[in-house]
Amino acid sequence: MSEYSINKGVGRSVEYKGLKAQYLFIFAIGLLSLFVLFVIMYVAGVPQWFCIGFAAVSASALVWLTFRLNSKFGQYGLMKLGAVRYRPRYIINRLRITRLIKTCRKQHR
Repeated sequence: MSEYSINKGVGRSVEYKGLKAQYLFIFAIGLLSLFVLFVIMYVAGVPQWFCIGFAAVSASALVWLTFRLNSKFGQYGLMKLGAVRYRPRYIINRLRITRLIKTCRKQHR
């Protein structure tokens, strides 16, 4: 009978060098967009050393920010942060207090 090794990573989120889930995609898309921006600037005639300096500073800032967000908010932190916008800050109830009390009494009977 053959033996099969069990993949213990099934169901886990994607992780690379500590970056988890959406941060990994933000990191990859950010670096790709910086590369495209670098090529566009270089082809447009911007001086070579300015392009290299801009790309290096921007890539360093992207790496730092992505790892900082990953450590601060965790795996699902950005989704939780985005969900706060959809939660109402307060609920407005325009019914009179006496009507609220009456409806509560009817429900308990």
